[in-house]
Amino acid sequence: MKHIPVLLREVLEVFAGQNLRTFFDGTLGAGGHAKAILEAHPEIERYIGCDQDPRAHSIAKEVLSPWGKKVEFVRGQYAEQVAAVDGCIDGFLIDIGVSSMQFDERERGFSFMGDAPLDMRMDPEGELTAAEVVNRYPEKELARIIFEYGEERRSRQVAKAIVDARRKRPIRTTGELVEIIKPVATRGKLHPATLVFQALRIEVNDELGQLERGLKAAIEKSCSGGRVAAISFHSLEDRIVKNVFRDAKDRVKILTKKPIGPTAEEIRANPRSRSSKLRSCEKI
Repeated sequence: MKHIPVLLREVLEVFAGQNLRTFFDGTLGAGGHAKAILEAHPEIERYIGCDQDPRAHSIAKEVLSPWGKKVEFVRGQYAEQVAAVDGCIDGFLIDIGVSSMQFDERERGFSFMGDAPLDMRMDPEGELTAAEVVNRYPEKELARIIFEYGEERRSRQVAKAIVDARRKRPIRTTGELVEIIKPVATRGKLHPATLVFQALRIEVNDELGQLERGLKAAIEKSCSGGRVAAISFHSLEDRIVKNVFRDAKDRVKILTKKPIGPTAEEIRANPRSRSSKLRSCEKI
């Protein structure tokens, strides 16, 4: 599936009229937001594109080649990389979570559709994999992760089923895990594996910890008048964005009293955008 940047028009509106000299893109992906921002802001002197995924960099380098040396490609976690930027930044954007590109690469194990190794690393050189979480974590810790990060009501039953299954043999693929989850997970509109896979992905990539650290670092590194924007996809992420902005109210002006969601037109064109929410603030 072609990568379509979510809430693109709304992101551009956050930075409209701003004099952006240095911009930090914490989740560069395929470069969709970056291309639009660079087109809208020819005054940008330095666009720092950060991503953990080397494949994302290779795609984005081609997309952003017209801007040459204006664009710096940085590999790593945005929380650490934005904190290390020399000088202040005028704009910061993150589009949190797994990208369409990563979901569509079935061999990386992000999707429960099909059968693939239990990996789920955004950084393919990362130490922790979903297979290690599933096969090595104690039952209570598994239940905690599935409940806290997946908001799965039947987390204890799911954790027990996983532990019972791995006693017989290691769980190595997404397909094997789905078959274990199906009989015990919450049933509803979502596929029964959805919330468990979300929880494992968040644990493997420390997504919530990185989000909190990254937003705090971005606010710290922002110039006076600089703007910070974050796109989230579920309530756990949105709550962290809201709380970090609120806790920094003595240093920022919150631009979004309520999160901005996609239009009906965007959802029709890109169903994966349906749960996206945008919040932004401005450094005082």
